[in-house]
Amino acid sequence: MESMLWTDPRDEPPKEMRATLAMLGRLSWLLPIVVVTLLLLVSVR
Repeated sequence: MESMLWTDPRDEPPKEMRATLAMLGRLSWLLPIVVVTLLLLVSVR
């Protein structure tokens, strides 16, 4: 178990990290659209 710690040559992020980064990338443009839409709906009302 200890030998695997230092002999792991991969420097790519793990699959969970990549999935999280992809989700954050989608949220970064989805969240402002939702906020602007809600503000428009509230201001019209």
